[in-house]
Amino acid sequence: MNISIIKPTTEHAKEISRICSVGWRQTVEGYYSEEYQIKNIEYWYNHERVVEDITKGAYTHVAMVDKKVAGTIGGAVTEPGVSEIFVFYVDDVYRYKGIGTKLLDAFTKEHMKKGATEQYVSVQEGNELGIPFYKSRGFQQRKEDNKRFWRRIRD
Repeated sequence: MNISIIKPTTEHAKEISRICSVGWRQTVEGYYSEEYQIKNIEYWYNHERVVEDITKGAYTHVAMVDKKVAGTIGGAVTEPGVSEIFVFYVDDVYRYKGIGTKLLDAFTKEHMKKGATEQYVSVQEGNELGIPFYKSRGFQQRKEDNKRFWRRIRD
């Protein structure tokens, strides 16, 4: 399996939309109504919105496996020293193959070059895919907000 991490282009929008829609639904299953899930996906992951967000740089990296999008991550340095992950999903066909780690590493290295020393992510309560992943990479749950996780990325 040939994995490469690259910057997304608008050509990747359809697959990013699909991966994020499926991943988000898996994350919130049992927490939100079907109606709310549909509305949220239509708002955040519709093709036009994803194209716009790619163009703005909100999606920062995609993982490609043999010319197919296998995952995506996005976020920003939101204030001096602070890296924030806004979106991060791996296609369920490609999970547990190191793709998430490669995406997070590329994202983090880019933000460290911009001066980030700490990193944050918000995770849906009960997310049994995301929480163990983040914890195994040094993220700690914030006591003041149990959906927020944090880690130091540079001493």
